[in-house]
Amino acid sequence: MNTDQLKEMQADALQRLMKCRSADGMWRGSLSSSPISTAVSVFALQRIDEERYAEQISAGVRWLKATMKDDGSWGDSVESPSNMTATLLTYVSLFAVGQAPLASRQYLNHRFGGDSEEVLIQGVLQYYGRDLTFSVPILMMCALAGVITSWKKIPPFPFELATLPQRLFRFFNLPVVSYAIPALIAIGICQMHKKGGLLVPLRRLFVPKAMRVLVGMQPIDGGFLEAAPLTAFVSMCLAEGGYREHEVTQRCARFLVDTVREDGSWPIDTNLSGWLTSLAAKVLPITTCYPGLKTHLAAIIKRNATTTVHPFTAAAPGGWGWSDLSGSVPDGDDTSGALVALHHLLMEEQRAEREEVPVEVTNGLKWLMWLQNNDGGMPTFCKGWGELPFDRSSPDITAHAILAMGLWLPSLEDRLKEKVQQSFDRMITWMERTLDSKPTTQNPTGWVPLWFGDQDAPDEKAPVYGTATAIDYLMSTHHPSATRLAQSQIAFLLRTQNDDGGWGGNLGIPSKVTFTSRALAALAHFPDDFDDARSRGWDYLYRRFKAGTLYDREPIGLYFSRLWYSEELYNILFLLNAMKGMTL
Repeated sequence: MNTDQLKEMQADALQRLMKCRSADGMWRGSLSSSPISTAVSVFALQRIDEERYAEQISAGVRWLKATMKDDGSWGDSVESPSNMTATLLTYVSLFAVGQAPLASRQYLNHRFGGDSEEVLIQGVLQYYGRDLTFSVPILMMCALAGVITSWKKIPPFPFELATLPQRLFRFFNLPVVSYAIPALIAIGICQMHKKGGLLVPLRRLFVPKAMRVLVGMQPIDGGFLEAAPLTAFVSMCLAEGGYREHEVTQRCARFLVDTVREDGSWPIDTNLSGWLTSLAAKVLPITTCYPGLKTHLAAIIKRNATTTVHPFTAAAPGGWGWSDLSGSVPDGDDTSGALVALHHLLMEEQRAEREEVPVEVTNGLKWLMWLQNNDGGMPTFCKGWGELPFDRSSPDITAHAILAMGLWLPSLEDRLKEKVQQSFDRMITWMERTLDSKPTTQNPTGWVPLWFGDQDAPDEKAPVYGTATAIDYLMSTHHPSATRLAQSQIAFLLRTQNDDGGWGGNLGIPSKVTFTSRALAALAHFPDDFDDARSRGWDYLYRRFKAGTLYDREPIGLYFSRLWYSEELYNILFLLNAMKGMTL
């Protein structure tokens, strides 16, 4: 790989990135269309008002049938391999309109090892384990459609718990993660309505307050988390539970109608505009190529910080979510991303004086400290709700917070600086503990990320992504302890490079642009070492560039409950991130 080839790729990627910028100055990208989102949205609209939404229902059905694989199955995206969840939900949706393919039924019988209700129910519950966040909604949709009739075998959702103060949720071992309280309420009420029981008169006393909680959680545009699946599950259960005309149900329906695509499909979420804009701000050569963007992008990012307690998770003010839309929820990764982007935009080319630190930054740092778990690590949404994935500490999110705090530490006033330093040190200690039981030099096993994976890996995990990202974050702090942590995992990246020069999610997994770019960004912090590995990696990317496949969609993103998605800007952004330290 020579300099001219790198310049050629960089110029092309920058041009594509700038063309994708929206009129409002953000990068909104395009998430892949989702059979799961489409299936549940079609079913929800049918349950709410089949006649009124006939056009959307018909278009969705056509898209689902057109994207079915030869064996009657579906994956999480068109580019994804078949799986049980996408196929089951799509089969149920088509069953409800009298168009269920026989091939789909046969595929599911084979996957579950039988065709009885008991086998289906146990198969779904075993697949998702103790986390009922997605398994129970799936079974509820099966029951509402008549695919299963055994309501009593579906685990109950105690909607009454949602009427308690959110600060108490961590003590009740809820069967769902923090983002799923709307589903807990809607499904629980529907279960009570359908299953009956001696306690129904008493339980009904809690319904009005639970519905008020649900009203308070619903965003202005009606979409819970800006996501079709959660919004559809909530609305289908409310419609069947006696609340078809309720304002929450009707707002959900409007959201689903507003977000359907021209081809009849729905994406897994509306967009990732906050996340993408923060990533773009960090990889653009702002000073040399786009000097006019600096102030504008900083203003955009600052205005997207939350200013009130969030009704969805009771998160304190000061954090950032993945989108600027009302259904987005502040989280650890996006808050760190925004803080890092602001440092790049505002501080890297001037002396960081204390009075220059924006109030949004100090609030964001305080928000991260508020979020930090008692074990010292950083979760996604809520501190210490339990052991379910999105509420426990994650190494890639923790490393991102270490970078955000490390960059701003020198510029803070003494009192805040002391607190941030303590939080920083606790995160470093937690990261060190994640390696305590692992050989850190001869055979390191890497850090597994929470929100990204590899469809081609047998376990669907992507320690290459988690490790490379964490190394990039940790090395960028220039902190001795963070640097030692990062250096301990370089051997893992070198060991997992494929013969073609690229990286997949783990050892022996087919190479991808996204993982290769992440690995090269990590290796860029060691300019005097690993020349052969870097050269082979860039050669792999350049071959993809010349073959016209550099920007092909790669579903590596994981949405809630391990739902795969691709994002059109990831290849571009990750490639430019790997190039940002180069002098071309």
